[in-house]
Amino acid sequence: MPVIIVIAIIVIIAIWTVSLYNSLVRLRNRRQNAFADIDVQLRQRHDLVPQLVETVKGYAIHERELLQKITEARSAAISATTINDKITAEQQLSSVLQGLKVQVEAYPDLKANQNFLRLQDELSDIENKLAAVRRFFNGATTEYNNAVESFPGNLIARNFGFNREIFFDLGQETRKQMEEPPAVKF
Repeated sequence: MPVIIVIAIIVIIAIWTVSLYNSLVRLRNRRQNAFADIDVQLRQRHDLVPQLVETVKGYAIHERELLQKITEARSAAISATTINDKITAEQQLSSVLQGLKVQVEAYPDLKANQNFLRLQDELSDIENKLAAVRRFFNGATTEYNNAVESFPGNLIARNFGFNREIFFDLGQETRKQMEEPPAVKF
């Protein structure tokens, strides 16, 4: 009889361990799937940025440095391979695109150009979609991190290589810009 109890306890522990492990795998895969959704939106943004830059070039010839930074940031974002590298590169691209928005204010004719307005609307739409998929990604990351760090999941996570993952946040540059009060001009 005691042997049956010991076997039953071992089977219960094994089932529990497998269940926790499978749960961690599902959460990790959900996070990776969420980042794949971000990748789709980033690809659209990367495809749109050169069109936007070309339109702006016609009006802002002497703003080449900013346009060069945008092009470099886009290239870095496209060539990033890991999730962490992509997050860093996209933070940089978002930061330089903010700089473009500031520069556009200096060109009233550009703001009235139909091509530019269409591209700006498309970019704005993509940025809104990116914000939504980033929120989903960060939610999936929170859920995954909670499972990896809380007891008893942390016992399984530690032994099977599940680690805490980073969030897709604004980054230091953009956060500093966001803390600045907006300039209101009439």
